[in-house]
Amino acid sequence: MNQSTPITEIKGVGDKTRKLFEKLDITTVGDLLSHYPRDYETFGAPVPIAEAIPGQICAIHVTVTSIPNQKKVRNLTILNVNVRDTSGAMQLTFFNMPFLKKILKPGGYYLFRGLVQTRGAAKIMEQPKMYNYEEYQKQAGLLQPRYSLTKGLTNQAVQKAVKQALSLYTFEDEYYPEEISEKYDLLPREDALHTIHFPADFDALVQARRRLVFDEFFDFLLLLRKNKDLTAALPNSYPMYETADTVRFLEQMPFALTKAQKKVWQELREDMGSPYCMNRLIQGDVGSGKTIVAVLALLMCAANGFQGALMAPTEVLAMQHFETISGYVEKYHLVFRPILLVGSMTAKDKREAYEKIASGEVNLIIGTHALIQDKVTYKNLALVVTDEQHRFGVRQREHLTEKGDTPHVLVMSATPIPRTLAIILYGDLHISVIDELPANRLPIKNCVVNTAYRPKAYEFIQKEVAAGRQAYVICPQVEEGELEDVENVVDYTEKLRSALPVGVQIAYLHGKMRPADKNKIMEEFAAHNIDVLVSTTVIEVGINVPNATVMMVENAERFGLAQLHQLRGRVGRGEYQSYCIFVSAKEQKETMERLQILNKSNDGFFIASEDLKLRGPGELFGIRQSGDFSFALGDIYTDASVLKQASEAVEELLLEDYDLSMEKHSLLREHVQSPTGNNVDFRTI
Repeated sequence: MNQSTPITEIKGVGDKTRKLFEKLDITTVGDLLSHYPRDYETFGAPVPIAEAIPGQICAIHVTVTSIPNQKKVRNLTILNVNVRDTSGAMQLTFFNMPFLKKILKPGGYYLFRGLVQTRGAAKIMEQPKMYNYEEYQKQAGLLQPRYSLTKGLTNQAVQKAVKQALSLYTFEDEYYPEEISEKYDLLPREDALHTIHFPADFDALVQARRRLVFDEFFDFLLLLRKNKDLTAALPNSYPMYETADTVRFLEQMPFALTKAQKKVWQELREDMGSPYCMNRLIQGDVGSGKTIVAVLALLMCAANGFQGALMAPTEVLAMQHFETISGYVEKYHLVFRPILLVGSMTAKDKREAYEKIASGEVNLIIGTHALIQDKVTYKNLALVVTDEQHRFGVRQREHLTEKGDTPHVLVMSATPIPRTLAIILYGDLHISVIDELPANRLPIKNCVVNTAYRPKAYEFIQKEVAAGRQAYVICPQVEEGELEDVENVVDYTEKLRSALPVGVQIAYLHGKMRPADKNKIMEEFAAHNIDVLVSTTVIEVGINVPNATVMMVENAERFGLAQLHQLRGRVGRGEYQSYCIFVSAKEQKETMERLQILNKSNDGFFIASEDLKLRGPGELFGIRQSGDFSFALGDIYTDASVLKQASEAVEELLLEDYDLSMEKHSLLREHVQSPTGNNVDFRTI
């Protein structure tokens, strides 16, 4: 077996299982082996109820004390079971598992395992798993891999397939030259792959993960460095100079630019008028005013007689940009002749747009990926602006710039990354930072709470909705079965419908929905036809709703601080006071202290640097930390030290042998050139 062997060659993977694996984008053995565990489960010995710590997963061996009480709330069947042991009592709650009423008998002994929570002074478990005592004892003490799943595919089935694939897989020779492996103390790749799936202990797991993370960073940085060298010092084909148009616009605007915005605007003017092509990133917190600076650059482009393009990650955001800029044109008589180009337009409307773009009748094209379709021809594309640039692939960005004669490139990101890491990760771009918020912004009020606070949070959301506002609720997963012991969007929506009054309009949104359905939900929320939107982190970008004032994040402990800050940026965009509620299912001191940083500060760069200090190698797994770089395993915060080592290794390698032509680099050269030689999903960078 090798990377490209179909997974159907694995014993036990028939047509039905193949279709389930395909839902996870697993079609080959290579895909399967790089479908790394999302975390590991350790089965500790059962503990007395009195010693079960809230916020931790525990096993309890208890007796049922009364007949289970079952009730139905709309589409939800809720079963409450009272249990006790010699040390105390606890209530267990099961959702949509009515059959347990016949299984759990008063006086019977059972072993349950789940997340311990509190309700008032009482300890509870929601949706715990029930085990046979002897079976449980066999698993005690082992590190069991847990994979991201889809409905119908069990963790056991994935484990079994991976085990067989590893036993039959033909591993390639080590591609790093010996000096890199030795200098950075890298585990052989074969050992790392075996260990990441089935670790003997935690120390072995840390070493295996470190090797695979190093590979991801090394591949990414090698490509980035080559890209940087290609784009360095390209001659400026479209020299631009400031005209009265931008000066008049700045004078007419109802607000003045902040000091940071003025500094960045000066950098952009110098870039576009210099002998070299601009290749710049604007890094700025949510709400810092990056977009208005980009609009100024596009206005300067139009005033100089050229075309500009603004590419957004979603149709909803593209439409919002189009409406905002069209409003500026009408109000301030700007020289823009804007047009919208998105995938959902009719074929007739698209044809008309293509003609206007090709003829130069329009000088500002706003859209999504539709801007880089082969059918789109520009007359004189001189400036490309990508909003939330990490949602576009490197190759897609290149495709757009190829539409012009090496146009200026301006990319924007709201992800606050400490400068030391930004220099490594954005090595092909000059970096500008907008590090202050406009004076008229009301600071968001934050609170960090445990799950016992939920009823109060629901009351607060209800109150805000009654006042005409809207709310987001974020869950870490789409549906039950992907991750255990965390809230999921589908079930949580039903739970919320039971908790809030019938008149409150609730809908959900997640990344597995069809693009048209996602757009429809976002449009409905923006139009205030939906009051509460339950979503995964898919709303991290792509929607601007000034009327939304509440952000509630479930299982906040599962996210990195920088991503929580990004999510918080969806509220506080209008004139109303906004609030963020971080709900943690774990109440350990360290967890709550880490989340309290968000309570104390709304400064994304401060939060990112604190996150960098706090997230150590012991905290290996969580929800993907940064939207900017979707590495399979690596996290730029947790693995900052590995990122720096990989950067150093790439620099040393290219200094010695830029084209990798030396014999000792032949395997590395083959690896880089192979389709599997890059572990980064460039579609999401």
